Amino acid sequence: MDNQVWSDVDSYINDHLLGKDDVLEKVLFNTTQAGLPNIQVSAAQGKLLYQLALMVKAKNILEIGTLGGYSAISMARALPKCGKLVTLEADLRHVEVAKNNVRLAGLENIIDIKIGKALDTLPLLVRSQPQKFDVIFIDADKENIPHYYDWSIKLSHSGSIIIVDNVVRQGQILQAESNDLRIRGVRHFYEIVGQDKRVTATTMQTVGSKGYDGFCLIHVL
Repeated sequence: MDNQVWSDVDSYINDHLLGKDDVLEKVLFNTTQAGLPNIQVSAAQGKLLYQLALMVKAKNILEIGTLGGYSAISMARALPKCGKLVTLEADLRHVEVAKNNVRLAGLENIIDIKIGKALDTLPLLVRSQPQKFDVIFIDADKENIPHYYDWSIKLSHSGSIIIVDNVVRQGQILQAESNDLRIRGVRHFYEIVGQDKRVTATTMQTVGSKGYDGFCLIHVL
């Protein structure tokens, strides 16, 4: 099997279970036209994030890494009118595109894009956020995943779920001697979570239109 088969199966799944979504398709178009990298979650993955948020009846969601806003919009759709999604983004070009996409989706009153490096913003959230987050999605620079995880635990409560994307890296996580900071960051993340008695976790390997990777699903006890 190859990526074409995986992409074709994704299309089959989307046709049967997701259906046409004019808003999200326009979000993807705007993101591509703006020249942002094609690294957002797939349509099926976005729907999974939406369903996870629904399952835990989320009212507050945190996202680390906004890009063009696709995943933020997917998750925010699961929130009640009183809900809030905070998403962190350091790249001003990404912020501009995401803001336009959030307005397109009619979610500007629910999605709050905070500009700046996440490692600078997260400590501020710990001090200022009145309520802990029910869902946290980490999809940013991989070398800092261990730090993002530490802050996410501080911002979560018993019952929160934390989803960390891109934690298989086409199998490169097996390369213990890798000099790639992204691989080293992901491997360190596994070491931390594997010893953390405050959570239970598993990783699912995935294939599809985004290639071969995987996500870690963490439940805070």
